[in-house]
Amino acid sequence: MNKYFSFIIVMLVYCLNANAQDNAVYQKKWMVQNGDTLPYRVLMPLNYDSTIEYPVIFFLHGAGERGRENERQLIHGSKLFAKEEIRTQYPAIVIMPQCPTDEYWANVLRVHDDAGNRLFFFLEDGVPGRYMELLQELVRHILKVYPAKMNQVYVGGLSMGGMGTFELVRRMPNTFAAAFPICGGANPATAKKMKKVNWWIFHGAKDNVVPPQHSEEMVTALKAAKAKVKWTLFPEANHNAWDPAFAEPDLLPWLFKNIKK
Repeated sequence: MNKYFSFIIVMLVYCLNANAQDNAVYQKKWMVQNGDTLPYRVLMPLNYDSTIEYPVIFFLHGAGERGRENERQLIHGSKLFAKEEIRTQYPAIVIMPQCPTDEYWANVLRVHDDAGNRLFFFLEDGVPGRYMELLQELVRHILKVYPAKMNQVYVGGLSMGGMGTFELVRRMPNTFAAAFPICGGANPATAKKMKKVNWWIFHGAKDNVVPPQHSEEMVTALKAAKAKVKWTLFPEANHNAWDPAFAEPDLLPWLFKNIKK
């Protein structure tokens, strides 16, 4: 029994060290504006050359990864982009910002019904929340100070970050070449403002946190607006649709093929 527990402890230490090493490749940064701070991480390309322009990926975390410690936003997605083979094949600058615990990327009303189910009401218009404002400022800052390929700027996110992906594209419609929201949603009436961007939308059919109908409605609305849309509904996935989405072998090849005209 002692040997068993010793083995478990060794494995835990190994996993913690491995995660720390993975996270270490993401530089810690903070953007401060008018007293508000937006933590973010930056993954630079392997063999970075400041004379070369690179695609830029912004990735928005979900509600469970909110905070101010500039760590938890790396829980989902960071390992995919940090893989050496991915960094070799798809050199890019990856930005992962962090939203505070009491804030939200998207401007959406969140309520619970009598049965405890979460309901989301996406606003068609209105001012952005403070951290959507900061996020937009971060996008402008990154594209200004880093050697960015302006026709290959991408955004994706999961859950709250999927909702934020839709809203960020809506508010900056001429910035992004492609977007990949996972288990998110938006107001279908806003689709016309996002038609210039190519989309790959993911959701789990068994999602009991963010109903898949929110993604389905956006797929229908974006197609009606003549946007280019790929749609993947994972039949057995619950809210963790990001796991099969990140495992999708065509995700990154599709993403980097999108070049804004």
